[in-house]
Order: sequence, then C-alpha cells, then structure tokens
Amino acid sequence: MYSQIAANKRRTLYILIGFFLFIAVIVFILVKFFNGGTGIFIGAMIGSLVYATIMFFVGSRMSLALNKAQAVSREQNPRLYRIVENLSIEDGLPTPKIYVMNDPAPNAFATGRNPNKSSVCVTSGLLDIMNDQELEAVLSHEISHIKNYDMRVNMIAFALTSIISLLADFMINLAFFGGMGGYGGRRGGGSMEGEGQTTFIFLGIIAAILAPIIASLIQLAISRRREYLADASGALMTKYPEGLISALQKIDKTGSGLNNVNTATAHFFFANPLKGHKITSLFSTHPPIKDRIKKLKEMETTI
Repeated sequence: MYSQIAANKRRTLYILIGFFLFIAVIVFILVKFFNGGTGIFIGAMIGSLVYATIMFFVGSRMSLALNKAQAVSREQNPRLYRIVENLSIEDGLPTPKIYVMNDPAPNAFATGRNPNKSSVCVTSGLLDIMNDQELEAVLSHEISHIKNYDMRVNMIAFALTSIISLLADFMINLAFFGGMGGYGGRRGGGSMEGEGQTTFIFLGIIAAILAPIIASLIQLAISRRREYLADASGALMTKYPEGLISALQKIDKTGSGLNNVNTATAHFFFANPLKGHKITSLFSTHPPIKDRIKKLKEMETTI
C-alpha cells in the first residue's frame, strides 16, 4: 500500500516537471521563430500568472458556489458530520467544512488549497444509497485528497494549462499577423513571403492546435494518478478496502453523472460527474471505476 502511494507521488512529480518543460519548449519556439513580440509575450505571461494566482486563492469558494453546495452543521446532519469529524481526528487533520449538494447522483468532492482551508461536499444521492461503511470509505478518499494536497496540485496544473493555452493563442496570432515580419527582419530582409510564410503559418496553426490538447492530456494524467493515490490512501485510513470497493460498485451501477455540473470543476469529484460514456470518458479526469476496483482488490492482501 505504502509503495503504491509513493509510486503515484513520484509519477505526479514527473508529470509536473514535464508540464514545465513543455512550457519551456513553447517559449523557446516563440523566442526563436517569432522575433519582435517579446514585450507582449512577457505581459501576457505576467497577466496569466496573476490570473492563476487569483484562481488559486478563490477557486475553493467558486467551486462550491458553482455546484450550489449548501453548508450543513452537526445538528442538520449528525451522521455525515460524525463520519467526517472522526476521519479527520484519526488522520490528525482539522475537520473540513461540510457541504451537501441536492442531486440524486451519488458523488462527492473535496476542495481547498490546504487542510486548514478545506471543505468536503457530498450529494444527497450519496447519502441516500450508501451505508455507513461505504460513506466513510468515500469520505476517506476525499479527506485523503486534502491530506495529500491534491487540490493544490490541481490548481498548479490549471495555472500551467492556462499559460499554455494563452501561448498557443499568441503563436497562431503571430503566425498570421505579427511573426512573419519580425522573423524576416531578423534574418536581414523584409517580411517573409511565399513558401516560407506559408510554412510558418502552417507550423503556427499546428502548434496552436496541439499545445492545449497536450496540456489537457498532461492535466488528465495528473488527475487520474491522484484518484488512484486517494483510493490507496483512503483504504489505508479505514483499513477496510472492501468499503470503498462496495461504494464504487454501487456508483458504477447507478451512475455518477450529475444533473447540473460545471465542467470546470468536474475533476474535483469522486467519480466522473459528466453524463455520457464515449467522448467524455476519453477526456475524463477520472480512471474507469472498474480499474479502481481492480487496484483496490490487489491492495487488500497488503493491508
């Protein structure tokens, strides 16, 4: 179990390093081939970083508001409050704020940039169909996200994705409107014409299309690794993987797609909240439930 957690953490670190290197490659291409737009590029980078920083600090409140989550007290839902409080105490964490979404689909999510600023949210559907052991297992998964600082990793990935998307926009705009003249002037002549200009426009279009796709795929890889890690951590917390296996089997049978979900927060949830199974599953931030169950069954003998 511990080796699985350590391996997932290492893989996530490697993916984040790859994310930074990918940004460096795009910056290198811009500097090398699109001379003359450095000032605008630097300003856009600064603006993107400022935007990402703001989102990092307000993202938790926004995710709760977007999903219409309502805060609950101990008196309003003693069962939910007791389970969250006991798990937090057992793991040495502050008790997160507790919210409920009015939706019949069984699902949950955690948010917050650190354990002291964290929240957990469950749907009314999850409360309805889960017994205490299954509900505890789902909540242990979410509290593991808080313990492992997964939300911070997700926000970093979001910030890097935003920067890549912005750079991709610059690449295609410079290819059509600004880059060719700057590039030709640097080589000692006028603006590039004919075949050379067509080639650079083509390269700009390809780069602009591929950059956000590759960034999204990297972000998905981070999220999927984190889901496996949270499953492992949650099972270790409760010492009862069967509870999480049973909860996943129920969700697999009933479906986890929410009636109203904001796609920007889809990667926060315990199971894929987006309805549909073909295109959405290809770009889902969640690994298939059957794969999660398989890994948990493999871990049962090691606890």
